Amino acid sequence: MKKYKIIIIFIALIMFTCFTYVYFSTPTSVYKKKIPRINQNEKYQVTKVLDGDTFQVKINKEIVTVRMLGIDTPETVDPRKGIGCYGKQASDKTKEILLKNYVTLVTDSSQNTTDKFGRILAYTYLEDGFFINKYLLEYGYAREYKYKVDYEKRKEFKDLESNAKKKKTGLWGSECGGK
Repeated sequence: MKKYKIIIIFIALIMFTCFTYVYFSTPTSVYKKKIPRINQNEKYQVTKVLDGDTFQVKINKEIVTVRMLGIDTPETVDPRKGIGCYGKQASDKTKEILLKNYVTLVTDSSQNTTDKFGRILAYTYLEDGFFINKYLLEYGYAREYKYKVDYEKRKEFKDLESNAKKKKTGLWGSECGGK
């Protein structure tokens, strides 16, 4: 029995050593992908909508994930949380608006360009100027969401959320109980 414990410890030590070597010998570029620079005067093709507040665009032949700044929609893809109340409706609405369209991405000087997951943080506009972040708040598909520090449009977004709550619109309606 003692012999098997020693063998198991030895195998675990070898595995730990191998993983450590691979981790430290792999270039950091594999772990931290460089995000292309955003030009606020360009239109980017939406290639996929991941959920109500996250989508992908094509920038210089590269697919990049964007997180809409200042909003948070109920989850639909996080396996740890399950589908949130009104999450499917928010995701479906975002797909309806964004798929097969081009968008302008506007970053906020008060925020980092990316979040901790490497997603671009941006206000999102359709080619005709339609402001998607604002729409999702106004019609109760999203909540106002602050990252670490206030962003430029926070007061406007909080007012939009407050009005949607008063009207019991979208996720603020009786179906979700305002959660």
